[in-house]
Amino acid sequence: MNIALVLLTIVIVLVIALLAAAGAGKLARLDGATYPASLTRAALAFTAVLTLAAAVTAAFTGLLK
Repeated sequence: MNIALVLLTIVIVLVIALLAAAGAGKLARLDGATYPASLTRAALAFTAVLTLAAAVTAAFTGLLK
């Protein structure tokens, strides 16, 4: 597999995770949450996106072998 494609995919997943975290943090703050609570929600959204990406990668790896 081309290394450039792998790096591009990693960067795209990280950007999507950061956007989801920023959105979750902003929505939490608009909902009246404190700064620590909104940071916690943003961190949970970030890790959820990365976990989902890892699970999809593992599933595709099992299917493609």
